[in-house]
Amino acid sequence: MLANKTAVVTGSTSGIGLGCARAFAEQGANIVINGLGDADEIERTRASIEADFGVQCAYSPANMLKADEIAAMVADAEKDFGSVDILVNNAGIQFVSPVDEFPVDKWDAIIAINLSSAFHAIRAAVPGMKQRGWGRIINTASAHALVASPYKSAYVAAKHGIAGLTKTVALEVAEQGITVNAICPGYVWTPLVEAQIPDTMKARNMTEEQVKKEVLLKAQPTKEFVTVDQVSGYAVFLCSDTASSITGSVLPIDGGWTAQ
Repeated sequence: MLANKTAVVTGSTSGIGLGCARAFAEQGANIVINGLGDADEIERTRASIEADFGVQCAYSPANMLKADEIAAMVADAEKDFGSVDILVNNAGIQFVSPVDEFPVDKWDAIIAINLSSAFHAIRAAVPGMKQRGWGRIINTASAHALVASPYKSAYVAAKHGIAGLTKTVALEVAEQGITVNAICPGYVWTPLVEAQIPDTMKARNMTEEQVKKEVLLKAQPTKEFVTVDQVSGYAVFLCSDTASSITGSVLPIDGGWTAQ
């Protein structure tokens, strides 16, 4: 479905981003992955995408705090592969604190990585998409783009910002073959989430199952984690011809969280 296309996925060395990168590669797209991690592990990840799906895969070390590096990542992808047809803005960080105690540097970093980096990447990618008359921009938002939780002021503000950015850019490019949508997952089972469980078990004197059901999944009526494959499958669908009239949408995939 995506042969001869190129997808740039930020924050894609693990978790949702890596799932999206592999799902696009399975559909025939060349891939640019980006993110943090051990250099040898990143190289194994990059090489496995090429080996498993027979596509080209490059790694960009672009720092999502730096606008010039984000623009260079897109420019390099266009130079190396001929186009950037799909852009997934997935990079993100989190910090939890009461607003009156929230460290200013944490606020600045969360807004920069979770929101501003998407603006910089979109700004760099849209001219080429306009020229070719086709593009798919997918922003990984969160259920927190639709509802709030306490102690997450920066994260919730950034994700609400992503929703607004998504709608605005979608209107600007609606007649040029480009769609722009935001996917809003609830809790997704990733290595990052899994790693939080032992400390939470100890801090709350709970079993693993209690932590999952009573802490992590408390807001999700299904009491089931969203899976990486479900999110990446959603992203692939948004790149299909069937989804060409879906644009400017903020799309929950949250086990019913935002239906409450």
